[in-house]
Amino acid sequence: MKLTTQEMLDKFANNTSHPQEVRRLAMMIFDGINDTLKEMSNKQRKYLEEASLLHDIGYYIDSKSHNKHSQKMILECGLDDYDEREKQIIACVCRYHRGGLPDKKEHEIYCNFDKKTRKIVKRLAGILKISDGLDRAHLNLIKKIRINYDSENNITEFYLTPNNFDYHPDITYAIRKKDLFEIGFKTQVVFKFEA
Repeated sequence: MKLTTQEMLDKFANNTSHPQEVRRLAMMIFDGINDTLKEMSNKQRKYLEEASLLHDIGYYIDSKSHNKHSQKMILECGLDDYDEREKQIIACVCRYHRGGLPDKKEHEIYCNFDKKTRKIVKRLAGILKISDGLDRAHLNLIKKIRINYDSENNITEFYLTPNNFDYHPDITYAIRKKDLFEIGFKTQVVFKFEA
C-alpha cells in the first residue's frame, strides 16, 4: 500500500515542525528564484514541497545516511499521488539535501534520468539543501527570504530577515550547503542579512 505525504509524515517523523519550516523556507526561495529566472513550473514547486516535508523521514531507520533512507522509504512506501517518475524525482531531491552531490555515473536512479530531469533534481535539491541549512538549529529563526539576481556578476543574493532583529542567526550550515544550488543554477550564492 502506498502512503500519501501526510501519512508518511505521521508514521515516520518524530518532529514535524522542522519539515514544516524547511517547506516554508523552500517555498520562499523557489518563488523568489522564479520571480527572477522564471524557469521552474508549478509541478516542480509541488515536488519541492513534498521533498521538503519528507527529507528527514529516514531518521526513522537511522541518523547515519538518513538522506538515503528517506529516498528508499519514498520509493518503497510512498507518494500515492504521484507516478513512478515523479516519485523518483522527489526521492532524489530528498537524497541530495545533504551529503555527496548527484553523480550521473554512480547513482542508479539519478543516472537513468535525462539531462532535463537531472537539472530539475539539482535545482530543487539545491534549494532544499539551503533551506535545511537555514533551519539547522530547528528554531525557526528566519522570518523572510528575498532573492535578488545580479545578472551582471551572475550572483544570486539571499537577503535574510531574522525573526529577531537584534540577533543574526548562525547561517554557517546554509553557506556550506550552497554548492548544489550553485551547480544547478550556474550562479554564485551570497547571503546577506536585511535590516
